[in-house]
Amino acid sequence: MNRRKFIQTSSMIGGLAISPLTYLPSLNTSKFKMGYQLYSIRDEMAKKPVETLKALKAMGYQDFEVYGFDDIKEEFYGFSSLEFKQILDDLGLSVTSGHYHFSPYLPKSTEDMKAYVDKCIIGAKALNSKYITWPWLAPELRTIDNFKLMALRLNQIGEQVAKANLGFAYHNHGFEFEDHNGENGFDIILKETDPSLVKLEMDMYWVMHSSKFTPKQLVAEQPGRYVMWHIKDMDKITRDYTELGNGSIDYLTLLPDPKKSGLEYYYLEQGGNFAINSTESASESADYCKKHLIQKI
Repeated sequence: MNRRKFIQTSSMIGGLAISPLTYLPSLNTSKFKMGYQLYSIRDEMAKKPVETLKALKAMGYQDFEVYGFDDIKEEFYGFSSLEFKQILDDLGLSVTSGHYHFSPYLPKSTEDMKAYVDKCIIGAKALNSKYITWPWLAPELRTIDNFKLMALRLNQIGEQVAKANLGFAYHNHGFEFEDHNGENGFDIILKETDPSLVKLEMDMYWVMHSSKFTPKQLVAEQPGRYVMWHIKDMDKITRDYTELGNGSIDYLTLLPDPKKSGLEYYYLEQGGNFAINSTESASESADYCKKHLIQKI
């Protein structure tokens, strides 16, 4: 794909239409950039990535977490890694973390996993990202034995990534907190991985949805290890995702102390259940964050 032609075309089109609330003045007094997990707007990123990034920038987002790296073609969203980095540079944006597709490699050989990690390192370095993140474990793999195997893999990947001068993290969902005859995956990850090699990306929605802990309690148990946060809200009735400020999670009181957490980056996120569409939801969550949360981060 020709990046210059794409950008020239998108410049003529201009930014996507967004709600008037987007233009409210920012109250950003935080040292952290307001980030967004691009999976939240995957439909638009699949159709028109440059215009979508422009629209997100207009909403106040400055930093992103990517997903969907094509390790065969070494592409992000249809662009080569270097082309996508140039697009980000042209727009004054950054990508500080990426979710990579590690789950299929869990049952494979150590050599296969290492080869895949090498490709992820190349992609992450091309974008000047700080972190490579393991985001997911397929349902059929969620056994205690596999959680123990994954802890071993996480340590191995963490060491490999550290040698490349990058950071490595694990992102939780809710399944890690499920009980398996007195054991659970989250405890195994905490106890059997090296905190110096395997950092944590706390998805606060899933902590509140599926665990018996609060984000502050988790940080108190592992201070300095939660280097990234995912912030998304929970519908008051269905407990599905919803736009920030519309749900049941009171982030005004629940947010941990960033310094104690070890926070380096945070990303707003909404994986689905949009009130109108993914673009409007990104805008609504940005407005809420700018009005109420940025001062606390």
